[in-house]
Amino acid sequence: MATRHFLTLNDMTSAELTDLLAHASKLRQAWRKGATRDSLKNRVLAMVFEKSSTRTRVSFEAGMTQLGGAALFLSPRDTQLGRGEPIEDSARVISSMVDAVMVRTFAHDIVTRFAQASRAPVINALTDDYHPCQLLADMQTYQEHRGSIAGATVTWVGDGNNMCNSYINAARQFGFNLRIACPQGYEPDASLVAEAGDRVRIMPDPAEAARDAHLLVTDVWASMGQEEEQKARKQAFAGYQINPGLMQLADKDALFMHCLPAHRGEEVSADMLDHPGSVVWDEAENRLHAQKALLEFLILGKLD
Repeated sequence: MATRHFLTLNDMTSAELTDLLAHASKLRQAWRKGATRDSLKNRVLAMVFEKSSTRTRVSFEAGMTQLGGAALFLSPRDTQLGRGEPIEDSARVISSMVDAVMVRTFAHDIVTRFAQASRAPVINALTDDYHPCQLLADMQTYQEHRGSIAGATVTWVGDGNNMCNSYINAARQFGFNLRIACPQGYEPDASLVAEAGDRVRIMPDPAEAARDAHLLVTDVWASMGQEEEQKARKQAFAGYQINPGLMQLADKDALFMHCLPAHRGEEVSADMLDHPGSVVWDEAENRLHAQKALLEFLILGKLD
């Protein structure tokens, strides 16, 4: 059987994603009841980090431990990847010794090349273009609070970044309608928007985009690697903040999500993470459970 990778949401079918999220919710419920599970006993996950992380490292490492396996943290300082070894050479060697590899890096081409040379499943834990693992957690969280997201209206407010690109993929895979409110010059990948067809609309006015929406989502104005653009981005995004006033324009049962870390006073008001509609803490925890389901799917080839 060919090795399966998870580099974007499009690497799985809609049916597979639906089954995976249902399994993730079962894993969450069992974990909260104190149940133990050793489905990945004696299995090893290599975690390659070129970008720093809190949620990604903790969720993958804890997830492997909770499933009976182990995780290895590999930074550029600790491996030959940081000293110029070709990506393909590292991929061949690392994948010959472990059961799966998680890569968090800058250029999406790096994780693509790694996967092409890897004999073990490769998971994109974030690149400059996509963040599919976060979308698994977001979709799981919405489903647990409101049921199926199919047919719902989701509003993205802010930069057309990797998270926004992954929300475009999610709109197609999960069947919701996505409105993207972003300043001119900060739109998401135009080819992705075109491929999504009627599922995605660019709406520069955040108020218009938020009206009657079922979910409002945002991310920081300047991501890792964009620190030099911080001042210009603050000016461009000044009117693109999610706050209680914007939430009032949305559906009365609308939810709010943020992948974290949040910059209070910038993309969100200081009180927004504790808003009655905020589910950011469940969203953060679900990184753990969604990724446990993903690891079982990729390593074992099934969800049980």
